[in-house]
Amino acid sequence: MKRPEPQALASAVEALAARFGNRLITSQAVREQHAHTTTWLPTQPPDAVVMAQETADIQDVVRICAKHRVPVIAFGTGTSLEGQVNAPAGGVCIDLRDMNRILEVHAEDLDCVIQPGVTRKALNEHLRDQGLFFPIDPGADASLGGMTATRASGTNAVRYGTMRENVLALKVVRGDGEIITTGTRAKKSAAGYDLTHLFVGAEGTLGIISELTIKLRGIPETIAAAACSFETVRGACQATILAIQTGIPLARIELLNAEQVRACNAYSKLTLPETPLLLLEFHGSEVEVAEQSRNFGEIAKECGGGDFTWTTKPEDRTKLWQARHDAYWSVKALRPGAGVVATDVCVPISRLADCVTETEEDLKRLNLLSPIVGHVGDGNFHCSLVCDVDNKEEMARGEEFMHRLVERAQSMGGTCTGEHGIGQGKQQYLKAELGPEAIDAMRALKQALDPQNIFNPGKIVPVN
Repeated sequence: MKRPEPQALASAVEALAARFGNRLITSQAVREQHAHTTTWLPTQPPDAVVMAQETADIQDVVRICAKHRVPVIAFGTGTSLEGQVNAPAGGVCIDLRDMNRILEVHAEDLDCVIQPGVTRKALNEHLRDQGLFFPIDPGADASLGGMTATRASGTNAVRYGTMRENVLALKVVRGDGEIITTGTRAKKSAAGYDLTHLFVGAEGTLGIISELTIKLRGIPETIAAAACSFETVRGACQATILAIQTGIPLARIELLNAEQVRACNAYSKLTLPETPLLLLEFHGSEVEVAEQSRNFGEIAKECGGGDFTWTTKPEDRTKLWQARHDAYWSVKALRPGAGVVATDVCVPISRLADCVTETEEDLKRLNLLSPIVGHVGDGNFHCSLVCDVDNKEEMARGEEFMHRLVERAQSMGGTCTGEHGIGQGKQQYLKAELGPEAIDAMRALKQALDPQNIFNPGKIVPVN
């Protein structure tokens, strides 16, 4: 993967400056902000940033960059974790934050049409008065375009699915600057190839999303949050499996191991027992929520759970879930000055207890600190590895741990990433997971849709 020729880059930047004026930015500080990454991967800034305000802006950037064979990288809020916004070959970053209009809300059809820079919090604030909400919650206040590009999910996925299940249609700018429309507002379709889901999770490597049509849900009448401590991780996982098998419609169910509970107590000023913990949420009518909570409490007791407490008070629910969403920062506070390497895997839930238990044993053997949180209803869990990134020996142990984590998940029928994506950080694991034939198919798709390899090059599958 080569950087563009200096003259070609200069010509592209000159053309962009003529088109966008002061919306083209080349300062070092801004360029570095647009390669910001919250993982251990080095920052690789673009050569320029364009602040897009409408679809025509994206089209013009793509046309200019395609003419000069200059890379184009889309940027939402920069919260991805595997280097998706890095620019290893330089190029132009298109910042989509100003494309933040909610274009249409169809309350009766439970869907809306939005621009890619709309964030999930802004959307839910807009929808609240109509009794609607968008349920996918990855923790960060990410943009919906970025969430779609990385196939994000989060704490609500056990009930509401991931971005894959919640995107109805897209408009995408292709390599010649023209627009692809991938679907309609209909809830199902058998019309041709499923182009929508080709672009969901493509991490901006096949085109740039300029408009989204997404599903909405009605705000539940009653929401209850609950916490239950367990003696062991295995007991907590077993309670989760039984709850799902018996049909309890859990909205959220999150596992925190003892190390993560300890970190959350210190950071969020909580007093939870420092043993494995399940955080849960139930949605429905008042009667339904009470029944769901009671049924889960009985299951938890059978699996070694302690006191099961639940509440419908918004302030109490917010405090619990804010602590969960602040898990990354609580881990970072455990060792000031150290780096935090966030990674995730996903396995069939029947293997979750084995995978988490073996992972904890690995951490002890390697003398590493990495609290664990998991979307246990999906078999997905995250490790936040705390390392001195300047200590080569410690980082070598950390890399060994992460390799073993992925190999373990894959050997159990799982995946190297449940929701963080591939980006740059996990390319090496795709071949073992899917096989060389699947990689060749991905490479062929990339070649067909982006023959010049200008869209976010160096991510997911490198082009030969």
